[in-house]
Amino acid sequence: MYAYVYILASERNGTLYIGVTTDLVKRVWEHKNNVVEGFTKAYNVHTLVWYECVGDINVAIFREKQLKERKHIWKLRIIENMNPNWEDLYSLII
Repeated sequence: MYAYVYILASERNGTLYIGVTTDLVKRVWEHKNNVVEGFTKAYNVHTLVWYECVGDINVAIFREKQLKERKHIWKLRIIENMNPNWEDLYSLII
């Protein structure tokens, strides 16, 4: 089973949320529709701006922790390497 590490943003260079899931489409839909109480609902962080597919959930969790430890500017760079226009990538994964 594949796992995904993903980053959501409130806007370009805005508030970021880093998460991990085995069902990226479902999880992003839940964020976009405020299904679960929490950070993304409170701060309106709903735009999928970056994701990475890894082969194992344990690797994804490790990668998520690595990303969360990085400085904000580093996270902005990896987003812009994959998605220079900060487009919502959700339409590409559904």
